[in-house]
Amino acid sequence: YLVGVGRADCTGPVAQVPLMGYANPEQVGGGLLSRLYSRAFIVAEPEGSRRVVFVSADIGMVSQRVRLEVLQQLQSKYGTLYRQDNVVLSGTHTHSGPAGYFQYTLFWLTSKGLIRPALSAIVNGIVKSIDIAHENMKKGRLFINRGTVENSQINRSPFSYLKNPEAEQSRYSSNTDKEMVLLKMEDEDGHELGLISWFAVHPVSMNNSNHLVNSDNVGYASYLFEQEKNKGMLPGEGSFVAAFASSNLGDVSPNTRGPFCANTGESCDNPQSTCPVGGAAMCMAKGPGNDMFESTRIIGQNIYLKAKELYEKASQEVRGPLSSAHQWVNMSDVSVELNATHTVKTCKPALGHSFAAGTIDGVGAFNFTQGSVEGDPFWDQVRDQLLGEPSNETKACHKPKPILFSTGEMTWPHPWHPDIVDVQITAIGSLAILAVPGEFTTMSGRRLREAVQREFDSYGTPGMNVVIAGLCNVYTHYITTYEEYQVQRYEAASTIYGPHTLSAYIQLYRGLAKAIALNATQDLPRGPEPPLFSITSLTLLPSLSAESAPANKTFGDVLEEVRQEYQEREVAEVTFVGANPRNSAENATEHNFLTVERYSNISSSWRAVLNDASWDTRFYWSKGSYGQSNVTIEWHIPAGTEPGVYRLRYFGHYKKKVSLFGTITVPFEGSSSAFQIT
Repeated sequence: YLVGVGRADCTGPVAQVPLMGYANPEQVGGGLLSRLYSRAFIVAEPEGSRRVVFVSADIGMVSQRVRLEVLQQLQSKYGTLYRQDNVVLSGTHTHSGPAGYFQYTLFWLTSKGLIRPALSAIVNGIVKSIDIAHENMKKGRLFINRGTVENSQINRSPFSYLKNPEAEQSRYSSNTDKEMVLLKMEDEDGHELGLISWFAVHPVSMNNSNHLVNSDNVGYASYLFEQEKNKGMLPGEGSFVAAFASSNLGDVSPNTRGPFCANTGESCDNPQSTCPVGGAAMCMAKGPGNDMFESTRIIGQNIYLKAKELYEKASQEVRGPLSSAHQWVNMSDVSVELNATHTVKTCKPALGHSFAAGTIDGVGAFNFTQGSVEGDPFWDQVRDQLLGEPSNETKACHKPKPILFSTGEMTWPHPWHPDIVDVQITAIGSLAILAVPGEFTTMSGRRLREAVQREFDSYGTPGMNVVIAGLCNVYTHYITTYEEYQVQRYEAASTIYGPHTLSAYIQLYRGLAKAIALNATQDLPRGPEPPLFSITSLTLLPSLSAESAPANKTFGDVLEEVRQEYQEREVAEVTFVGANPRNSAENATEHNFLTVERYSNISSSWRAVLNDASWDTRFYWSKGSYGQSNVTIEWHIPAGTEPGVYRLRYFGHYKKKVSLFGTITVPFEGSSSAFQIT
């Protein structure tokens, strides 16, 4: 094959923008723990014209808006080389990235609308990573390996899982998929290029009290692998690219200690995930660490260490033709043949009451609990008044789900949820990547993989490695099994196309697999094209206005100085007169907010040893009054840090008033005093 890899920043605004994932409007960005990246991999046939692109981006999920804009840009740059059928865009599912990149109304409620700078950062970052991969294509080889990751996941809805047929459960040793599948890439001389790992776990080690943008546990795994392979480079630099992509993580939590009542400390591992005092809002899962930062590192390191072992031992070469199959499907109206006599249908999208309960990884609001198969008269009344009552047809279609939001029947100011959904498989030789538009639960994913595997077998391509790539192309929430759907925990309440959603996807992906096996992908009907709404920006974010520094101070001045001396495992901390970090996101594509610099006696100069992509640094922004704000930079000095003289630097942009209505953006910087590490 010809192989190319690329990585590009897609962080976007790190302040004032809500974070995407927990749907908690209080959880807005207030700084940066680690940068977000898009990682792109292109594989092409050396002779033929066939190629496939796989992108894993450190974002909550790929939205339809992101995908359509990326495809538009690729078309204008590359013509028909990169298209909807051979480009897979997958989100890692971090819950600590900026929101606001959706065109469907439901997501605006917790995102403060459509936020152009957040959307642009993601779209441009993805396109740039593909550009870099495209420019770096070289002859190479691919190897596949698989292995088991221990101590890194639990099933967060075990009571749903237990509703699956006992005969089916007995075929598996665990209620989560512990297998990691890893694809290793090197050039023809054996130089290392990168890897993609697929593993099913929610990146929710950082909980919904976090305000620092970061890529969570799987992002930390990428960071560790890339730091090891790109020796001597700052984080985010260097040619080796390691993507830790999502899979069927729907009911899989990294918070391995399980659910406890925050107020009493007793277990709340019950079908409703509720506590005797305080109800469901008190039931929260704990990670393995003492705090969320440590839990993120522990889970991330587990994943990294297994990937490293699989990478080093990977010897099974991937060979064979490339192909890709894609269709757009109206998921609110799919007829599914369950057997010769029985046909069922999917439904217009709707969310159930338990959607509002959230999960043990991020609890919901008010008094909603998981597992409600009855509506609540009070909330139903509120909904009917505000949003209108669901039609009888939709109610009947979704049974036993009590509908909270009948999003498929809500069209103001335009649709609340997608109808048109991408289904897609790309095959690289013996590896088949199922790009799924949401979060399949453990058992849903197993059923889908097995059905696709059987389809390949029966049409003459046996021995395919079938892997699920999650959160691709368009976000449609969750996909549970029919049996899990009956008990209506959070994942089931969020299975938006009704009880037969999984059966519909299995039917569709079998069709794609058959087309690939028979080399007939060109005969697949394209399906109805998804809409691109004409909104460009519509947001409740405060506008960026002129800023000021306190009396006798200027931007970048130190307000609280570092100490003169630190030891490893201590925290060096400095506070500056700051400015809104959104100014930087909107004016600089590759902006670093901070560096840690070490003084070299040999060259008598300062050299950057860390940047803001490092997991050892934290950048906090806090807004004051009268257009003033502060920035605090922390360096959590790791064990093994070389003794010497260091300083912390801050780089920002402030808005300056130049006329009655006009402002300009002015760059500035600040530095702490020098300090000693002993």
